[in-house]
Amino acid sequence: MNHSERLFSKAQRYIPGGVNSPVRAFRGVEGTPLFIRSGKGAYITDVDGKHYVDYVGSWGPLIVGHAHPYVIKAVKKVITSGVSFGAPTEIEVKLAERICHLMPSIELIRFVNSGTEAVMSAIRLARGYTCRQKIIKFSACYHGHTDSMLVAAGSGGLTFGIPNSAGVPESVALHTLVAEYNCLDSVKALFEKVGDDVAAVIVEPVAGNMNCVLPKAGFLSGLRKLCDTYGSVLIFDEVITGFRVALGGAQTYYDVKPDITILGKIIGGGFPVGAFGGTKDIMECIAPLGPVYQAGTLSGNPVAMTAGLATLDLVSEAGFYPRLEARLQILINGLGELAKQYGLPFFATQVVGMFGLYFTENDTVETEADVKTVDVALFKRFFHAMLKEGIYLAPSAFESGFISSVHGEKEINQTLQAAERVFRSLASMR
Repeated sequence: MNHSERLFSKAQRYIPGGVNSPVRAFRGVEGTPLFIRSGKGAYITDVDGKHYVDYVGSWGPLIVGHAHPYVIKAVKKVITSGVSFGAPTEIEVKLAERICHLMPSIELIRFVNSGTEAVMSAIRLARGYTCRQKIIKFSACYHGHTDSMLVAAGSGGLTFGIPNSAGVPESVALHTLVAEYNCLDSVKALFEKVGDDVAAVIVEPVAGNMNCVLPKAGFLSGLRKLCDTYGSVLIFDEVITGFRVALGGAQTYYDVKPDITILGKIIGGGFPVGAFGGTKDIMECIAPLGPVYQAGTLSGNPVAMTAGLATLDLVSEAGFYPRLEARLQILINGLGELAKQYGLPFFATQVVGMFGLYFTENDTVETEADVKTVDVALFKRFFHAMLKEGIYLAPSAFESGFISSVHGEKEINQTLQAAERVFRSLASMR
């Protein structure tokens, strides 16, 4: 038994399932999760001392890699002055100003402590602003674990949602309607039924929680037009895509302006963080200016704000995103060529520094139905074989992968060489 196995056994005595977030438990791929000791650059090291090229990056925020010297220096400087005050600090004003400058759709922003908290607050704000109750979300898109977002599609997919978690009252789920991602007609059908009571449409502009599914041409702009027609608020959940796919987020990349944007991950530089921001008229409905209440003892934490601001300094450098995209493109193209060489069903998606790997016969992945065609058993074998080769991928066939600016030629070549051995082995077993 190695050290990770011993720690996991002990953790299960004190922590439900041995983990503090379900996907970490490796239930999607089976086996024992790695316990991580440290990270540096493009690599993580587990408690047994084995190094891995990391394509999880703490699930997205570490776009400049682990323990970047510039970020660490900034954090060390601020942390000696205190870690929390429960009062305003200059650094949160600086980060707010930077984000508002980089994302023109955001005129005012409120910081919170997680993406889930930001979603909960944004939905309450949209309801308070519109004086309406219903929310449209998309099946297989994830927006944290608030009650109204833990809702799956009802029969036929064009109906009111039903809870897909114990503890969520049916009365809450009745206010959430579920449409199909990348299917504008499913959204139109819901608006035609109850459009006058739809407070908001909330969407991941790139669906990052059924792996990585890109929006079809016209889908996001179509949502914008529908919300304008019915007087509903358009919410972009950019917890993953914010500053991951472009300096101004997915809304800049796809040139569609939401009313409210939800942020997280990168704006905290790896520390717990969340935020929601939008137009002045909407955001001024939030207390203390307006009647929609929201508060948080640790919101705007100076350490998280400092790490986020330092990270934004780095991603704002000229050529950052084109370099990130080019490096990932080499990896994605290489994996596709290897899969074709060994006759394995494979399809990959990419948007700048975010990617999805699918073991499927499909030549496109645009919907939840497409995602469900993946060979999960084949992915499991691929995942564990790559792990043995020193490549750490998301432990699920339905989670996005991420690359950082410090994944260079060495790491890409190491990954492709490992994949060549793994694909050859997988092909021999078919």
